[in-house]
Amino acid sequence: MSSVRDLKKDINYVLGDIIEAVYVWEYENTDKDTKKSEAIIDEAIETFDELIAKVNSRDVENAKAHFKAINKELEERGKALIEKINKLG
Repeated sequence: MSSVRDLKKDINYVLGDIIEAVYVWEYENTDKDTKKSEAIIDEAIETFDELIAKVNSRDVENAKAHFKAINKELEERGKALIEKINKLG
């Protein structure tokens, strides 16, 4: 299992890249409505806040399982956000 610091970096990088991808889409599609793309950004920020809160939670019994579950949730929610970006075009 990677360290807590690495998990926080992964969360930051994955969701940051998703937000950047939305901004690139908006830049390339200036003629399209941005309500859906802005909703994806809001969801990515919300996901970031939730996952960081879970990482910082101190009242867990099995830390290894807890962090593994957070990593899995990051992967699942990241994929869902990417699918939403792909449906924008």
